[in-house]
Formats: sequence, structure tokens, C-alpha cells
Amino acid sequence: MRRRAIVLRPASMRRSSTQEPQVSIRPLALADIEAVSALCLDAFSQSIAPTLKAEGVATFAAIASAPAFAARMQDDNRMLVFETDATVVGMIELKQGRHIAMLFVSPHAQRAGIGHRLIEAALRHARTDPVTVSASLPSVPAYLRYGFERAGATAESAGLIYQPMTLTRPP
Repeated sequence: MRRRAIVLRPASMRRSSTQEPQVSIRPLALADIEAVSALCLDAFSQSIAPTLKAEGVATFAAIASAPAFAARMQDDNRMLVFETDATVVGMIELKQGRHIAMLFVSPHAQRAGIGHRLIEAALRHARTDPVTVSASLPSVPAYLRYGFERAGATAESAGLIYQPMTLTRPP
């Protein structure tokens, strides 16, 4: 049985049941890397890892490690996080202004529009058309809802199985 952490806040910091959560999308900061790595690994473990062999799981673990995120922050990548009440619950990585390399939402926060909002935010930084993604097979339905289309047959790289997809933005 998993235990849930209980956070006690002073009355002045508590949100009433009528207050909306404070949400924001902002650039990934170095201080976020450990939390973002954990979020990606958790979401991956629950939805994608069961569909892959050990090689794919190991490949993703390396890609989603904190040192790998830190290294990619130095490249031509735009990484954004989605926060709810100062807690990171989603992230997206746009590589070279043209390819969505990662999109993950914490399992407890999925199906609330966070992925869609992250896609919209990342697309504002896209520099080419079309924008591409190598979607994990379980994520294909979500990308179809976001407006992406399949672009060829499924493929595999280092044990990761993916569906190439593209999105052509309206002029």
C-alpha cells in the first residue's frame, strides 16, 4: 500500500474549497530537474514501461535521468513545466524548435487538459512546420486529440517503440 504525504499548511496558506488552484507554465529551472525526472519516470512506469522490453525501459531511464535533463538544458531545447499550486505536475520538451521529445503529466493529474496546454505552449516556440513527435504507442490517442496525424509505420530505436506523427499548424 502506498502512503500519501500529508502537508499541513498554516491557515493563511490554505486554499478554501471555492478557490481555484494556482497554475502556471514556465521554463524548466535547474531546481526542477529532480522533480521532473521523477515525474517522467513515474508516468512512464505506469503507462509505457509495461508495453516495452527491458532495453526500452533502460533507454528511457537514461534519457529521463536528472543528469540527462541537465545536459539537454544546454542544447537547443525548450523545456516547460506545468505547475499547480507550486508543484510540478507536467512537462514538455521541444527539441530544436521542431520535435516534441517528451510530454509527461503526473498520473494523478492526467485527463485534466494539462497535456493540451503544454502542447499549445510549446507550439508557440516551434520554428518549423510540421512539428513532429515520436509518440509512444499508449500516447498515440492523446496526440491524435491534440491534432497530430500518423506519419508512417511504427518503429523502434534502442528498445523504444514509437509512432512517428506530425502536426501542421494553421497559417
